[in-house]
Amino acid sequence: MDAVSNPYSPGAGTKPPELAGRDDIRKRVSVCIERLKRGRHDKSILMVGLRGVGKTVLLDQMRQDAEAAGAHTVRIEAPEDRSLPAILAPQLRIALLRLSRIEKAKDHAINALRALAGFVGALKVNFGDIEVGIDAEALPGLADNGDLESDLGALLAEAGTAAQKAETALVIFIDEMQYIEETQFGALISALHLCSQKGLPISLIGAGLPQLLARAGNAKSYAERLFDFPMIGALDSNAAARAITKPAQDEGVVYDDQAVAKIVQHTHGYPYFLQEWGKHSWDTAQESPITSADVDNATQTALAALDESFFV
Repeated sequence: MDAVSNPYSPGAGTKPPELAGRDDIRKRVSVCIERLKRGRHDKSILMVGLRGVGKTVLLDQMRQDAEAAGAHTVRIEAPEDRSLPAILAPQLRIALLRLSRIEKAKDHAINALRALAGFVGALKVNFGDIEVGIDAEALPGLADNGDLESDLGALLAEAGTAAQKAETALVIFIDEMQYIEETQFGALISALHLCSQKGLPISLIGAGLPQLLARAGNAKSYAERLFDFPMIGALDSNAAARAITKPAQDEGVVYDDQAVAKIVQHTHGYPYFLQEWGKHSWDTAQESPITSADVDNATQTALAALDESFFV
């Protein structure tokens, strides 16, 4: 088969050609955002699951869905070696600048930028990795106490007010949330709780490994009432089969039923594994249809690829 036309895309956070089996959770997030835009409360969402189930891809697709629906978004990834304020401040600045271009939200967005300036200035002592230029002068007494929990709450409340005036929602998307340090995680939860109490249209859609559940509860005991924690796991057999067959069909190629069944069996429906088996089955096959024998011939190569890239 033509390797250039190979539709499969194994990789870290690489969007598959067919995002199968995730319609329900995408709909759940879309409903959450629409409710916020209409001034109605809904829980933030923290997706949890093992590596290889497609959390990052799903998070990015949800962000695209949110922006297509008119929401304003912030997208960050929590690394192990940087603070939450350092990774949040630059992206929040961009979102607030966009809100400041909306006439009815302009003044409130500028206030939020002034709050961000105070926030950054006050916390530089505690978080030396904060480096962001703010196009506004800090307003004394606004998000500048030097206490992360109270300052982050004041900052997000100002940002949420700007979004409310713009008749939209501000949605923060965070990947790898298990790496956020516990006290910083607690400050974020507290800030979101404050915004919820004030009825402001600001929400968090996050993703992380299964330990995120315990980390959230340890950070703030009321986290389980503030968030939904959907489990993102392997695809069922029908969705897994679609993830394999639909990209091939789009290229005019088909699989025989035994080949599809064998790939689903080998991968147990894990999205990353499906992409590896699909890629190598395609490259091994000489012509359509891709057969069970082609899958057998591709299996060792697929396993070797997993050993090199996934099981490390």
